[in-house]
Amino acid sequence: MNTFDVVLLAAVLVLAVVVIGAVLVGIRTLRRMGAAPAPEDPAFIAEKDRQEQSLAALRTAADEANSTIDVAKSAAAAARTEAAAAKAEAKAARAEARRVLDDARAEADTVLERAHKQAEADAEQLRTAARRSGEREVAVLAATTREQAAEVERRAARMDERERMHTEEVERFAERERQLTAAKAALAAREAALAQREAELTESEELRRRELERVAGLTADSARLELIDAIETSAKREAALLVRDIESDARNTAEQRARHIVVDAIQRVASEQTAESVVSVLHLPGDEMKGRIIGREGRNIRAFESVTGVNLIIDDTPEAVLLSCFDPVRREVGRLTLEKLVMDGRIHPHRIEEVYDLARQEVEQLCLRAAEDALVEVGITEIHPELVTLLGRLRYRTSYGQNVLKHLVETAHIAGIMAAELRLDVPIIKRSAFLHDIGKALTHEVEGSHAIIGADLARKYGEHEDVVHAIEAHHNEVPPQTIEAVLTQASDACSGGRPGARRESLEAYVKRLERIEEIAAGKLGVDKVFAMQAGREIRVMVKPDDVDDIGAAVLARDVAKQIEEELTYPGQIRVTVVRESRVTEIAR
Repeated sequence: MNTFDVVLLAAVLVLAVVVIGAVLVGIRTLRRMGAAPAPEDPAFIAEKDRQEQSLAALRTAADEANSTIDVAKSAAAAARTEAAAAKAEAKAARAEARRVLDDARAEADTVLERAHKQAEADAEQLRTAARRSGEREVAVLAATTREQAAEVERRAARMDERERMHTEEVERFAERERQLTAAKAALAAREAALAQREAELTESEELRRRELERVAGLTADSARLELIDAIETSAKREAALLVRDIESDARNTAEQRARHIVVDAIQRVASEQTAESVVSVLHLPGDEMKGRIIGREGRNIRAFESVTGVNLIIDDTPEAVLLSCFDPVRREVGRLTLEKLVMDGRIHPHRIEEVYDLARQEVEQLCLRAAEDALVEVGITEIHPELVTLLGRLRYRTSYGQNVLKHLVETAHIAGIMAAELRLDVPIIKRSAFLHDIGKALTHEVEGSHAIIGADLARKYGEHEDVVHAIEAHHNEVPPQTIEAVLTQASDACSGGRPGARRESLEAYVKRLERIEEIAAGKLGVDKVFAMQAGREIRVMVKPDDVDDIGAAVLARDVAKQIEEELTYPGQIRVTVVRESRVTEIAR
């Protein structure tokens, strides 16, 4: 029985118990009714009615129970039918399972039997293969053994042959040693004979030399020296004659050729006359501007001269002022500063300092542009930027009144024309001539000749060694060794020596003023130095934190004394030391 059958049987038993209980209650009720009092009693009637109702309810329940029992019986019958069907199916399944199991066992036996047979066949094949492999290995080992035996025999034969050859070699060595011993003995005898003969020859030579010295009356050394002197005198005379002829021809040809080249180069270079001065003129829009430039109690003009280092001359010339300074760069910066102040109209010390910075930057740009224009004019394209900046400084620098940058351009053109006439390397010679005075841009900053300074600069910034040598040799600080150096010297002399190129007095004047500034600038605590009034006054601005009032007086006396000892100048020079304290605060 399965679980469903058990549950169904339990339900039937419960219903049977309920029905039996109800029947027993009904019977007990009927008995009570039979022994009950007369029907006329209302309580009895009520009780009877109640019991009848209960009986009716019991009957109804019994009917329902019977119907339920019928349903349960039908369900139990269906369940038994299904259980029977399930038992039949289970029996069929067990039969099918037994059949499948039997088939599987039979199949397994068959497979196992085939596997045994296959295993036996494989084992037989393996045994056969192993047997064959063993036979092959045995055959290989046998062959190897035979080969090794043959090799041992061959080695033994070679050893015997080598031993025989060794024995023969030993015999040959013994024979050769006997021959060498005999040769050594013969050689020793020959050497003894040669030594004896050499001694005889030496003795004969000595006898012959003594006989010659006795006959000639001279020793061998004296005769040798006389012969050498005679030959040397003859050779020198012939060489001197030859050199004289060569030099004469070369001198005649070289002088004519050089004169032609120099004249042609100078004629082809058209340069302006030198007209440099130390004074610049600035035109004003009106004479009332002069009072604004001077300022209250002269404070504006004093601030302008202190900041720029340029002497400002305001005289009776209508609508014009003069700016005087030996340094052309400083003079140009001062001129631009004053020009901007006049155009702006606001002139006071603080504004002067601001405009001075702007003018200085503008002059630097003008110098850089002038250097670039000069490079384009000469035809030089690749050059270090620092050298371009240094060349720009030469725009306002003069040498004996001749503008140095224009002098470099003129020298480069002359050198290029000479190089072209001589069929030499024109670009390298023009480059050497153009850069030969580059050291003048740093003459005040670095000690030494401008030629050596320029050569160091060119070497530092990657110029060719021929260019460097031409720069350092153009004033003979270093002997010229190349054609570039010689042509640089020649072109420099042509540019500086042509009529109207230079003025000696201006150069001496500028050098004197430069030396005055150098003397003052070398003192401790000095901030700025300006030579004013054509060199008759020098203004020294000192750092107020480093120099006190007493120190300023001592500094003025020392500068004046050193100028008296080192320089020669007309009249007298006033030394003014300015110590100024300035406090600035910003109101926000």
